[in-house]
This record gives sequence, structure tokens and C-alpha cells, in this order.
Amino acid sequence: MAQEVRNIRRQKLPNGLTIITEQMQHIRSASIGIWLQTGSRDEDAEWNGISHFIEHMVFKGTSHRTAEEIARQVDSIGGNLDAFTAKECICFNVKVLDEHVPTALDILSDLVLNPIFDTADIARERGVIMEEIKMDEDNPDYLVHEIFTQNFFKDHPLGKPILGTKETVKRFERQPVVDAYGHRFSPGNIIVSAAGNLDHDRFVELVTGHFERMKPMKNGFHSTAPKTVSRIILRNKKALEQVQLCIGVPAHPIAHEKRHAGYILNTLLGGGMSSRLFQNIRERQGLAYSIYSDLNPYRDTGCLAVYAGTSLPSAAKVVQSVISEFRKLKAEPVPEEELRRSKAQLKGSLMLSLESSTARMSNLARQEMYFDRFYDLDELIERIEGVTAEDLTTMANEFFKTESVAVTVLGNLPGLKITRDQLAC
Repeated sequence: MAQEVRNIRRQKLPNGLTIITEQMQHIRSASIGIWLQTGSRDEDAEWNGISHFIEHMVFKGTSHRTAEEIARQVDSIGGNLDAFTAKECICFNVKVLDEHVPTALDILSDLVLNPIFDTADIARERGVIMEEIKMDEDNPDYLVHEIFTQNFFKDHPLGKPILGTKETVKRFERQPVVDAYGHRFSPGNIIVSAAGNLDHDRFVELVTGHFERMKPMKNGFHSTAPKTVSRIILRNKKALEQVQLCIGVPAHPIAHEKRHAGYILNTLLGGGMSSRLFQNIRERQGLAYSIYSDLNPYRDTGCLAVYAGTSLPSAAKVVQSVISEFRKLKAEPVPEEELRRSKAQLKGSLMLSLESSTARMSNLARQEMYFDRFYDLDELIERIEGVTAEDLTTMANEFFKTESVAVTVLGNLPGLKITRDQLAC
């Protein structure tokens, strides 16, 4: 099946800022994102969480608009304004009707370029983030992942929480916030991406008008690659009804040449209702309601992790069942029919994921961040199609080694023991 040819154009401003657009003439919306190629992994330990804090603070008012005016102006054009911080990027984005692109870009670039970081706002926002941290700590699914990640990337910024901790957030006064902002927001670090019903040249003109005065600067980001640590962690939390499990192994970085085999391995292991983990552990054995696997790749490392929530009496059995799926993937080639199904599932979700202008805008920025060129859907599908059962067996043997398996268990755990022998795969 032939795909539409994506109309993607890219331009770099003299100060280093990159602009990418994709014209989608069949829709009436446009999504714009301002992306910073730096996230929580580029923070010093004592300022853990400051990227996320800055992301919140820019909404509190600029030299041209109060927080209320920002909200009111976005609402008055029916726009949807959002932002998020991740381990390797920060993104500010807005989705609007195509006719409102100039206004939307004006508001978005104002947030990014002219925040005032008012002292009273900073004090208030520290309280808000403290509540956000508490909310996350009350969520066992989130918490088990957080404890797992902290131990897996031990003593490395990649293992630290994006929100920071109560101790670090307490230190966010105006000066460190202004310093961190000044250090991060440099044009060589910024990608402005847009997708929807818009004209590339006109958009470049608009972005240039807002950003051309930014001075280029060096900021020396890109922390060293973490070493992964495969420990068995049992964390007691008496109030929990369920035992939360996270079982993971090191995986490839995001741009690895074998990444397509990684996607398929993850899909057939625990991505969806027909996956081996779901069918075996939930459907056949009835040991868990929620069970899935996740592939989390970064620019220089990655992790493939299985998550499950179960009861204390079943916890050891679930671990044993997950490990036996690892073992099976190493020992037996994936049947042709299952391989075909996993590929179809992956292709389907890729295509569906590119239906909205927001998803395309994100896709443009991420490709720019991690790849030396743009990969279109046809090429992706070809790469997925090219993965063989043998590729998957090879990868399973590379990933699933007894000494590489890390486990975190969270819950009310009297009498539970998990040893390295139980993880033999």
C-alpha cells in the first residue's frame, strides 16, 4: 500500500535554532512545539527537578502577559496549550485552528523567551510541585517504576525523578531558576516543529521574527552514558493491597540499528492483549489484572521492563512466569504466524499514531533529536517487515541474561524472598 508522501521541510537559523514543518492540507488544525534538547538527565544532583520546575514557571507570566492573560488568550482562540518535561527534552506545545497560527506562536514564544520568574510565584509553585510529588508517591504503579529506575541507573541523573525530590525542590529560589533557564534556553538547543495546515516559508518567517535575536552559546550538555545496575530490591509499603513488580534488563539506545527488532520483541512479549505475558499470566493463570512490558530507549542506553500487579502469594509465581517467557524467547524461534501478527500490530499502531497534527509535530522533533535524517513511514514499515524470527532469538539471547535481570518489588511483603537463582534465564 502506498503511503502519502509527507511534505516535510527543515531550516536552520544562523543562530543555530532548527525549524521543521509538515504541511497537512487535509486538516484544519496546526500543532506547534518548541522543544529543548535537554531534560532532567542534564541536571546536577542538587538541582534535580529544576527543568520540570522551569517548565511550570514559564506559564506564570512573561514581561508581556500575566498568567491569566496567557490562559485567556489561548482559550479565546480555542487553543490547547500544554507542556511536559522528560529525561532528555522539554516541550511547550499548542494546537489551534490553522488561522490562529500567528497568535499561537506569539504566545508560545513569549512563554519560552520572556518568563519573569516572580519570587512569590516561585514560592507558590514549590508548594504545587510538592503536592505533585506526594500524589505520585501515592500511586504504586508510578512508585515501583521510579524505585526501579533509580536503582537501575544508580547514581546517574537518568535514574533521578523528573519532578525532583522534596529536598531538591525546597532549594528552588529565584536565582538558581534564572541560572538554569539561561543555561538551557539557547538556540542551538531548540527545535521549533509544526504540523498541520500551514505554509513552511510563512512559518519560518514568523519563527525568525521571534527567535532571531537569541544569541548562540555553548552549554556543554550531554551527560555520560550510565552504567546499568541489576539489583533485586524489595521495598516494604504496608498500606498497599497489591504487590507491584518491575522486572527489567538493559536494552539498546533509541537510534540503534536493531531498534525495529526491539519494538517487535517488546510487542510480542508484553505489548497488548495478544502478547505472551498477557495471555499466559493474566488469561491462563489469572495471576494479574495489569501486566505489560515497556521499551524505554534513551540516546545512549535503554531498558526493557515488565510490570505486573499481583497478590503476595502469587508474586514469586509471577516472577517465575515472566522469567520463563524470557527463557522461551531465547530457546525457541518465534512462530511465523505470531511474528506476522506482532508486525501487523506494530504497523497499525504506528500509522494510527500519525493521524493527528500533534503526533506528527512530535514525530518531527524526535527524529531531528535522535536521527541524522528523516525516516518516513514506508521505510519504517520496510524495516519492521525485514525483522526475522532469527533476529528476535539473537536479541533475546543478548538481552535476557541471568546476571542482567533487575527486579523491584513494592508492597506489603512479609516472608517474600527473591533470589538470583529464581531469575535464571
